Amino acid sequence: MRAWEETLSRMDPGTFCFPGGKPLSLLGAAAVGAMSATWDEACEGLAMAHGRPGVPVVAALLPYAVTHGMPLSALIRSLVAGYEVGARAGAWLRIRPGMHVDGNWPALGVAAGVADAMGLSNDEKYTALDIAACQLPASLYLPVARGANGRNTYLPHSAWLGVMAATAAAAGVTAPGDALPHYAEKFSAAGDVPAVAADRYLILDAYFKPHAAVRHVHYGAEAARVLRDRIPGGTKSITALRLRIYQEAITYCGNRAPAQPIQAQFSLSFGLAAALVHGGIEADVYREEHFRSGELRRLEALVCIDSDDELTAASERGATLFIEAGGVVIEQRVGGIKGDPGLHMSDAEVREKFMRYSRGWVNAASADKFSGMLLSGDAATDAAELWALLKAY
Repeated sequence: MRAWEETLSRMDPGTFCFPGGKPLSLLGAAAVGAMSATWDEACEGLAMAHGRPGVPVVAALLPYAVTHGMPLSALIRSLVAGYEVGARAGAWLRIRPGMHVDGNWPALGVAAGVADAMGLSNDEKYTALDIAACQLPASLYLPVARGANGRNTYLPHSAWLGVMAATAAAAGVTAPGDALPHYAEKFSAAGDVPAVAADRYLILDAYFKPHAAVRHVHYGAEAARVLRDRIPGGTKSITALRLRIYQEAITYCGNRAPAQPIQAQFSLSFGLAAALVHGGIEADVYREEHFRSGELRRLEALVCIDSDDELTAASERGATLFIEAGGVVIEQRVGGIKGDPGLHMSDAEVREKFMRYSRGWVNAASADKFSGMLLSGDAATDAAELWALLKAY
């Protein structure tokens, strides 16, 4: 991340800086912000969209708001506009097999959010969406399967595409008015899903992640966390593990014996083993000193994974974990978990996670003040004033 930030700064320096970072242009800052959120799976998500509508929108809007004197209220308005478009696009424009969502429809949300921040007319906003729709890429799942973290460039690409589409629309560039339905019909796996009501805010159903892993991994990890203290003789006595989970989780997170952190973040078996060993999945489990832990790897190899046909048929999420240890089999079924609709992480939990992730990089007192003002401060506060509260060590 630091190397990329430095490269972008040398190539295209600007006026925006992350705490302690190099000066970046708005596009450079959007790219660094979008990639950094995915690096340790610190990103949000929305189950209905099967992806992350918010990460690239925040990444593009934050530097714009800071450098253009936007109040927090205007930043939030544009974030909501971009999120709602991206979320609906994700629910509609399902990707084809072998693709990954991050480099695809999220650009539509960025186009809408940036167009709103620029004060474009509704016609111009629709044009921005159509410009982006004409060039949504076929981003592949392949890097994840092969252990290449090039997947983490997908959301930066979405941020760039969305910004480009919005600025092009503002400049009078045109696009076919039916580009989005044309893309849906010809190039996506769009389903016949009912339109989401205009007065429903999908951002209220968004989740933050308690664990540093892809959301599908959380259900098995939560079951492991619950059972961890009930295992006779501790984890070393475990002789068999079986996870029953919905098919979509297996499709995207079936990576076994991960050789690289990006594979482990998309691995049901690795996440389950990490939760058994550590009581959860923190970002440091992907660092070399923990990544190849003998006990973690022993447990990962024991995991058998089966599809839960009932959950799959109902398009519901959840998991059941069976652990055999000391001649005894114990089990735990998990349905809703923290972050699911109706089970949101509290403000205190979100704030604590921010403090935990920024520890060692940002001054703790300034981080605490920043998070407090962001969650409950004056909506008229200038975004630049708020951002200036974050001080590097």
